[in-house]
Amino acid sequence: MLIRYEKPGDYAAVRAVNSSAFETSAEADLVDVLRKEAQPIVSLVAEQDEQIVGHILFSPVNLPDFGWLKIMGLGPMAVKSGYQDQGIGSRLVRQGLEACCRAGFGAVFVLGHTWFYPRFGFIPSVKFGIRSEYDVPEEAFMAIELTPGYLKGASGTIKFHPAFNKV
Repeated sequence: MLIRYEKPGDYAAVRAVNSSAFETSAEADLVDVLRKEAQPIVSLVAEQDEQIVGHILFSPVNLPDFGWLKIMGLGPMAVKSGYQDQGIGSRLVRQGLEACCRAGFGAVFVLGHTWFYPRFGFIPSVKFGIRSEYDVPEEAFMAIELTPGYLKGASGTIKFHPAFNKV
């Protein structure tokens, strides 16, 4: 399996992956909007037998009063039905975090499964004094510092791209 950066020719296949992994097209629609409106993004695909079977997207998030911080939000991430539970999502997360680090981002936030993301080093963001703008369980909103100590002294509420308000 190959993990690589998404190319424009992948857009339809990425939409199909997101549509197959989620109950509605909301996440697929979100990816389309973020591609156009949120820059820079890190968008990776998992390709197996010349077929795209997974996708992960990272887009910039903002921590008001700490606008100089270069931070990303992870999501959505999807693996096509029939290819789940094979480690594809884990590879996408690991390589996506590496890509964000290489691009100069110091931290990544995610709203996600508490049984999945901690294996990569994510911890509840409240431990950094940072919360989600959404009313979600504290343990489900997590962060990872790609640069140790990057979030030291930061606090407040993470703001996502407005497109997330429609999901």
